Amino acid sequence: MVRPAAKREAVVQLREAFQMSERRACMVIAADRTMVRYHSVRPPDTQLRTRLRELANERRRFGYRRLFIMLRREGEPSGINRIYRLYREEGLMVRKRKSRRRAIGMRAPIQVESKPNARWSLDFVHDQMANGRRFRVLNIKDDVTLECLAAIPDTSISGHRVARELTALIAQRGKPGMIVSDNGTELTSHAIFAWTKDHGVDWHYITPGRPMQNGFAESFNGKMRDELLNETLFFSLDHARLVIAAWVADYNTVRPHSALAYQTPAAFAAKLTATGLHAALSDGSAFRPVAQTAQPGIQQLETLVAAG
Repeated sequence: MVRPAAKREAVVQLREAFQMSERRACMVIAADRTMVRYHSVRPPDTQLRTRLRELANERRRFGYRRLFIMLRREGEPSGINRIYRLYREEGLMVRKRKSRRRAIGMRAPIQVESKPNARWSLDFVHDQMANGRRFRVLNIKDDVTLECLAAIPDTSISGHRVARELTALIAQRGKPGMIVSDNGTELTSHAIFAWTKDHGVDWHYITPGRPMQNGFAESFNGKMRDELLNETLFFSLDHARLVIAAWVADYNTVRPHSALAYQTPAAFAAKLTATGLHAALSDGSAFRPVAQTAQPGIQQLETLVAAG
């Protein structure tokens, strides 16, 4: 379907190129003359458009829904349809990057209690600095609150280092009911086996070749790569640590998360602790949750959509 603006442009081109009358040009492209002569009476929305462009430039991988939430937080009363129209007119659409095909597989979901620290996920993501030196980031995520508990960049992270970081995190936050990870050599080392035995933590390894069994960590890694790693040039390891720490703080306390009814993970965790899952989700600022709980106080985490 051709939009009215495109038809108006076509009429102008026909009249200029072929010296047609307005009536004849409208007949050629099947356009109504009143539509061609129409002049919009909408306000220019200059201030709103400027702020929308500023937010889109600050957060270049945010779509119109998250930009709408950010504007709402600033007191903008416009509805989401108006923001979407301006978003399209300003040409702010996010270009999708090509991604690998998702692993296909089925298994029984793991049921965990709907509270913080019920289950953590671990995974590594890799990148390189401006000088070509590679580094990796150990990401630790709470699967219920969707908080990033730690993002540790270094050129080498051994099983002993993973155990030390988990010990420090437990001293700060408390012990998780379960930890989920893939079968990487660092995570299947003797240091990790000894650590799980000493701390009494149930460590669950996913089936080899089934990365979506660790879907929460994979989803977080995708967001980190899309919004941070692909957008940033790191000049040193210290620079990477500073930038990644700032992004994690923003992710937990500022970035709206679609799976949490567009709340931040920190705000959702606070409401979940105080009121429970249903109240925490219903207090969101935009949309309803994408899935229901299996039983009161229980989540089937693999059935929730971890996108956002």
